[in-house]
Amino acid sequence: MNRTEALAMVRESISRAVPGADVDALGPADLFREVLEMDSLDFLGFVEILGERSGLRIDDEDTPRLTTLSGSADFLLSRG
Repeated sequence: MNRTEALAMVRESISRAVPGADVDALGPADLFREVLEMDSLDFLGFVEILGERSGLRIDDEDTPRLTTLSGSADFLLSRG
């Protein structure tokens, strides 16, 4: 997986967890929960979907890395 594919996976996972979210409005360092007004359940859904799509186990201690596009892509690339 390259960075472009990782970013696409993150965007799609957000879109599935929060239908109608404007993922194109996200900058690389924008916090998902602030820009998209995600609540805790939305974020948990995103993490679960990302884990399913990537085939990676995502533990609670990994979630702070999954709050932005860049952080999420970096996480996928470091583990994939």
